Amino acid sequence: MRNTKISDIVKIVDIRTIKPYANNPRKNENAVEPVANSIREFGFRQPIVVDADNTIIAGHTRLEAAKQLGLAEVPVIVTDDLTPEQVKAYRLADNKTGELAGWDFELLDLELEELGDIADFDMGDFGFEMFPAPANGADFFQREERDGAARQEDNDEYNEFLDKFEPKKTTDDCYTPDLIYDAVAKWVENEYGVGRDCFVRPFYPGGDYERYKYPPGCVVVDNPPFSILSEIVRFYTGKRIRFFLFAPGLMLFNSATQHCCAVCVGAQVTYENGANVCTSFLTNLEAPGVHSAPDLYAAIREANEANLAAQKKSVPKYEYPAEVLTAAQLNRFSKYGVGFRASATEIVRIDALDAQKEFGKAIYGDGYLLSRGKAAEKAAAEKAAAEKAAAEKAAAEKAAAEKAAAEKAAAQVWRLSDRERAIVESLG
Repeated sequence: MRNTKISDIVKIVDIRTIKPYANNPRKNENAVEPVANSIREFGFRQPIVVDADNTIIAGHTRLEAAKQLGLAEVPVIVTDDLTPEQVKAYRLADNKTGELAGWDFELLDLELEELGDIADFDMGDFGFEMFPAPANGADFFQREERDGAARQEDNDEYNEFLDKFEPKKTTDDCYTPDLIYDAVAKWVENEYGVGRDCFVRPFYPGGDYERYKYPPGCVVVDNPPFSILSEIVRFYTGKRIRFFLFAPGLMLFNSATQHCCAVCVGAQVTYENGANVCTSFLTNLEAPGVHSAPDLYAAIREANEANLAAQKKSVPKYEYPAEVLTAAQLNRFSKYGVGFRASATEIVRIDALDAQKEFGKAIYGDGYLLSRGKAAEKAAAEKAAAEKAAAEKAAAEKAAAEKAAAEKAAAQVWRLSDRERAIVESLG
């Protein structure tokens, strides 16, 4: 190994010159936002490692985080003294060695608690979730192990609880589901009278929209990275390339220019990476301005619902006889203030009904067979719980409506200044 100081080989380069490694086996989507938050808070403290051709060896996540932050330049370390075989091995080793470290949960809890006492940091921004130390030493930061298999049949409350700990998704690299794209493409065809055969999609993994070969008369109908949308709009405007671009619904005007129209749709779209984004569009296929598009909203909503229905992982719903008692049922009774008690002489523990065993099924967490008398009591308890649940739901809806009305009444009302009124009078 040559004797070179790190300070001698760190360079600040244009982010557009860095090339992701096409066959990178490490998936980093869930880490991009925490890394971006870290860079925003602490600065770019760890350079990206590239080879002589500016292809990434280590640092794909840092590159995506930098793009999300809209950085034009990033620090890199150029490693040009390794053979191609060594580069491949180093890339894999860098990814793997990070997995081998574990957590001392007691010390971690102490550090997080102390940090919370002395600094105003939300460590959730950097990927930390506040879990108690598991007794068996399991790593709760292994999110995949807490997904899917841990869900319980006939227990919506528990499954909704698990959903809260799903990894956060980012708005960049939101690859558009086919059904959503088709709905948008058909609308563009009908609205502007352009044929789909002239549509191009330059925003793909590893693509470079600035170096893309745009055929004459083409129309870019695609979903670009939202973090650099303003830059993309300026580029297409300067090159006189027609476009109809996906855009963030609530931040749409930030990227709009005097040369394009903001098509305000605000449709919720669940993209391929799971990000649920309020989506609108920017285009130069019509005169500059702003307008709503109810028909496009309806088309996207229908396509999004169809896409979610096709992808949804259904949790089986089982209905048991009144003589069967499960822990989920008792939990529900407690939640809605319904008392129920059975003694040891009135119950028999089972792991499955005979009818389930034939199909290899079982009662999640086991259950109990109840006496006839207790089964009748349980049926009455279920009815009472259902009534209380309905009453709580109605009360919650009423409270939400009252809160919304109160917030509207207390809202700050902003007035136009004389200067702004003069502008209004001069328009149109």
